[in-house]
Amino acid sequence: MSAPQSGPWHRLGAMSVHAYTALGVVLALLMVHMSYAGEVEIVLWLFLAAMIIDGSDGFLARRFRVKEVVPGFDGALLDNIIDYITYAFAPMVLLWSAGYLPGGWLGGVVASIPLLASCYQFCRSDAKTDDHFFVGFPSYWNIAAFYLIVLGASTAATTTTLLALTVLIFVPIKYVYPSRTETAWWLTMTLTTLWLGLYALILVQYPAPSLWLIVLSGGYMLYYAALSLRLTLNRRNQIRDAAGSASAADSSSAVVGDEAVRQCPHCAAEV
Repeated sequence: MSAPQSGPWHRLGAMSVHAYTALGVVLALLMVHMSYAGEVEIVLWLFLAAMIIDGSDGFLARRFRVKEVVPGFDGALLDNIIDYITYAFAPMVLLWSAGYLPGGWLGGVVASIPLLASCYQFCRSDAKTDDHFFVGFPSYWNIAAFYLIVLGASTAATTTTLLALTVLIFVPIKYVYPSRTETAWWLTMTLTTLWLGLYALILVQYPAPSLWLIVLSGGYMLYYAALSLRLTLNRRNQIRDAAGSASAADSSSAVVGDEAVRQCPHCAAEV
């Protein structure tokens, strides 16, 4: 690999990528403001804009080699800050302000539970694995809020969904990182792009979107969950098989050693 360029234009390009990522905080501010203004549809469009930025800034960061060009700026930390407020905090504000959560203090409690769980997940050192997976439900609260709203979910359904997904944060399933997980990368990215298009089409029809469009977009969610679960089980089987092979090898070595001792009286005496 060639040495990184660090001239002024390269630094400008790298910092521009960070500025692009930082636009997410402006979107988050608008999400909160528009939520309390009752502009639910606008907030859902802002969710889409935030997902597009989040899904593309990583490619740009690797293209401009930002870690090497501006090593003093922690882009990963910036990304986590933006992700938390756009994927977790703002969606809870929207659901609470739009009346999808219980009234009064109980609504605040329900909204706080996913936020606290996401705080834990975002601070885990192994939240993103070296082979590019998320450990536990990856706090896609914006997507959960989108489906709850376009389906017109009741308060009870919304509360149950949020609590169930909160539990999944602590279940060690490895979820696909769409733009990074190598297995089925092309298929996953193609389907992800199509899903973003369906998301936009559903919003164009909001507040009365076609149920078929919602079901079709939900097919991507099923694919994502099924692929994540399959890869998790495959990895566990590989670890179990490797452990079994190592145990068998140790046992075989012990048997060979015992046999060698029995065939060598002098060795036995020395032992």
